[in-house]
Amino acid sequence: MAKYHFIAIGGAVMHQLALHLKAQGNIVTGSDDAIFDPAKTNLAKANILPNELGWFPEKITSNINAVILGMHAKADNPELLQAQALNIPIYSFPAFIYETCKDKNRVVVAGSHGKTTITAMIMHILLQQKIDFDYLVGAQLDGFEYMVKTSNTAKNIIIEGDEYLTSPLDLKSKFLHYHPNIAIISGIAWDHINVFPTFESYLDAFKQFILSIDKNGYLIYNEEDDVLKQLVIDSNPSCNLIPYKAFNFVVEDEQTIINYHQQKIAIKVFGKHNLMNLKAAFEVAKLLGIDENDALNAISTFKGAAKRLELQYENIDKKYAVYRDFAHAPSKLKATVDAVKTQYPNRKIIAVFEMHTYSSLQENFIHQYKNSLDSATIKLVFLDEAALKIKGKTGFDALYIQTNFGDDSIIVLNDAKALKENILAQIELNSVLLLMSSGNIGGLTASDFKI
Repeated sequence: MAKYHFIAIGGAVMHQLALHLKAQGNIVTGSDDAIFDPAKTNLAKANILPNELGWFPEKITSNINAVILGMHAKADNPELLQAQALNIPIYSFPAFIYETCKDKNRVVVAGSHGKTTITAMIMHILLQQKIDFDYLVGAQLDGFEYMVKTSNTAKNIIIEGDEYLTSPLDLKSKFLHYHPNIAIISGIAWDHINVFPTFESYLDAFKQFILSIDKNGYLIYNEEDDVLKQLVIDSNPSCNLIPYKAFNFVVEDEQTIINYHQQKIAIKVFGKHNLMNLKAAFEVAKLLGIDENDALNAISTFKGAAKRLELQYENIDKKYAVYRDFAHAPSKLKATVDAVKTQYPNRKIIAVFEMHTYSSLQENFIHQYKNSLDSATIKLVFLDEAALKIKGKTGFDALYIQTNFGDDSIIVLNDAKALKENILAQIELNSVLLLMSSGNIGGLTASDFKI
C-alpha cells in the first residue's frame, strides 16, 4: 500500500487514475480549485473528494510516496512547492503510467483524430478474446469501470497517446513519455494552436513520437494521409512500418458492411473514418497474436465510444435519429458530417456545431473550417456567449462565420433557447440530427429533440 497525493485531482484522467489507485488499496488524497461532474460525483463516491476547494500545502507531508501533478496546476502551486521542498517524487500522469508499465508491451495510439475510438476498438477486441491487459483511455467505455487500469499481471497496456503538454514542470507532449513497442498514428491535422502556434511545431511533436518508438517495434500509420506519409519518410524511423488504409465497405439499407477476403461483416459503427480506425485496431490485434477471424468477429460487435458518433436517440420506427459527437477540429467535423451523409444518403441531415475550443475561435485558424459542413442539409453554428467571454472573444457575427466556413446558408446563433427552437423547426421524419461539440451546446441534449 502506498500513499499518493494528486495536485489537480479533478481532471478527466487524473481523477480516474485516483479512483483506480484507491480501488487497489492505496491511500489517495487530492486538491483542486475547481471540480465538476462527473469527477465530483465519482470522487465523492470513493470518499476522496477534497473537503474544500483550493491548495493547501499542509496536505503535503513527508510520508507521501508520490505526488501526481496535473496540467491544470501552475508551476508556483503551493502544494507543488511544498512537495519539492520535501523532495517527494513528483510525476505527471504520463510519467506515472510509464513507470508502472515500462516492463510491459506498450501499444500507444496517437493522431489528431480517432485516438479514443481506436483505443476503444483495441480494448474491445482484447476483452472479447478474454486477454488480460492494462489501459489508459480518454473516455468512459462500456464494460470498463475506469478509464485507467494498471496491474502486476497484464503483459500488454493499451494507451491513448495525447500530443498535448504534460504538466507545468514538463512542457513536452504526453505521448513522448510512453516509448511504444507498437505505435499507431491515425492522421495529422493541425490542432491545439495555443500550444503549437505553427503547423511545423505540431509536426515536430509527431516526428519526436515516431523516433521514440522502440527500434524493434512497429509503427502502424494511415497511408491515406499525405502529410503523415511524408513525415514517416522524413523521420526515417528504425522500427518496422505497417501502412494501412480503410477496410473496403458498402452501405446497404443504412447498414455498413465490411468486405474482407470474400467475407462480409456487418458492423455497428459507420463512416470512412471509422473504417480506417477499425483497420488500425485490426492491425494491432494481429501483432498481438489474435487470429484474423476472431478479430473480425469482435469488430462486428463494437458499438463505439461515448460521444463519438454515439446514437443517443432513435424513434420507434427508426426514421429519425439523434447522434452526438465530440468533433471540434475541422478534419473531425468534416469526417463526421460526411459519415452521416454516407450512412443516411436519403435523409435530411441537420448538423449543429458548437464553436467551443480555443483553436476554433482563433482568427488565424477559423478559415480551416471551410466546406467542413457541406454534406449537411441544414447547418447551424452555435457560439455560447459565456464561453466566448471566458476566452476573451467577441464579435463573431453571422457573416464572419459564413465567410470562413464558405457557406452563406449557415445559421449562426448565440442563444441556447433560439438554437433549440431552430432545431425543432427543422426536425421531421426521415432526418438525422447531429450534435457536435467538445462542450455542452448550451445544456441541450438529445432528450430535448425527441419525436
